[in-house]
Amino acid sequence: MSLIKKAFFAVALTAASLPAWSADAYPSRDIRFIVPWNAGGSNDIAARALQQILAKDGFNIVVENAPGATGAIGLTKVANAPPDGYVIGMGTSSTLAQIAQKMTPLRNDQFTHIARVSTDPLILLVPASSPTQTLEQFLDYMKKNPGKVSIGTPGTNNLNHIFAEMTARVAGVPYVNVPYPGGSKVIADLSGKQIQAAVLKPSESRGQIEAGYVKPIAVFDNQRLKVMPDVPTFKEKGYDVFPYGPLVQMAYVVGPAGLPGPVRDKLIQAFETAILSPTFKSFSEQNGFLVDGLSGDALEKEVLAVQKTLDDVGTKVFKAK
Repeated sequence: MSLIKKAFFAVALTAASLPAWSADAYPSRDIRFIVPWNAGGSNDIAARALQQILAKDGFNIVVENAPGATGAIGLTKVANAPPDGYVIGMGTSSTLAQIAQKMTPLRNDQFTHIARVSTDPLILLVPASSPTQTLEQFLDYMKKNPGKVSIGTPGTNNLNHIFAEMTARVAGVPYVNVPYPGGSKVIADLSGKQIQAAVLKPSESRGQIEAGYVKPIAVFDNQRLKVMPDVPTFKEKGYDVFPYGPLVQMAYVVGPAGLPGPVRDKLIQAFETAILSPTFKSFSEQNGFLVDGLSGDALEKEVLAVQKTLDDVGTKVFKAK
């Protein structure tokens, strides 16, 4: 065998032994981005905004909505997907709350953490024509109608549900929690006066607020929102909705555990660039959520810290009822 043939044979053997992600330049096909909530909700809106930005960098993202079980159904699909980078998903604090209360078999070690998409404040809203136009009026109405006032939340036993519970505790009366498979369903029924209040993100209610269908009356945070400067916080009104410690509502990108290092690194770089781009920063400001460069190992550390808080807070709120 000639030296040229021997060299060619050696190169062929080496190429054949390389992992698929190395031989096949990643990404070489569409990437499924599973959003475990209904279309039209805040996480879906953010995913589709990122989809357009990432397309310019050669990442063809296909957003797939898989609602149910407060995010657990969609994230189970991600956890069970082959670790090749072609199935990723949107994790949220809501699913962490489900894990804390052992309402899902999912575990954080089933995922590779990519990048944080948003941290979101939550707000209390009522129909625009509601007789309760302020937080004080709403709490007074709850006191006069114990166990009858309905508050809608996307999902159950999550941060939205926790804050609905804390609102009722501030009023000192029981209430009716109405869980939905996503924020878009909540805002639709609130606009239609099917429920009396809702706990939502600004991003999933901004359109209806501007159209005059619903009205925000309080922010579950320690400071007012730039996007809603006239809406007071519970704190400034003298109400503590964080009696067990601070809570963070966030959304972040994950892949299945065991992603090859080069694939993980490419995803981190691509999402970091997209999330910190002027386009997405402008989008976040318009929709009232915050963005940062948290990714990879630092994101995983933050997720575990939030999980630890929810392990404690979720138990105190729901088991103490």
